[in-house]
Amino acid sequence: MMHKFQISNFKFQISEGGQALTTLLIFVIIAVTITSGAIVVLIANTTSTSKIQEGLAAYYAAESGVENALLRLLRDPNYTGETLSIDTSTAEITVTGSNPKTVVSVGQNGNFKRTVQVQMNYNSGYYTFSSWKEI
Repeated sequence: MMHKFQISNFKFQISEGGQALTTLLIFVIIAVTITSGAIVVLIANTTSTSKIQEGLAAYYAAESGVENALLRLLRDPNYTGETLSIDTSTAEITVTGSNPKTVVSVGQNGNFKRTVQVQMNYNSGYYTFSSWKEI
């Protein structure tokens, strides 16, 4: 749309075509900024979730190591530990003491390590746990 104005001997024209382009560019910049922010948040959440899953896998490996040690101790009271492989994780099991026995299991998955320590007493063919905690 073109408007023509004349004041005295001066003539000038005002064109509105440039305003639409400027407005469009502003909206495109805003949309790209919002989309980029959403993508950054999505990537951060995905990375965080992956790390949580690796940490949980390490914890479950440590728990499995303790349960394995309990079973082995019931079968052989002289059991002192081993390295147990579970899928992509490992559990390093160490048994110390006589009564109470202390079982320490370090689960590792990738760069993550989680440690579970259990103290148990042997009495009349049964083990009773006095503590079971993550350290």
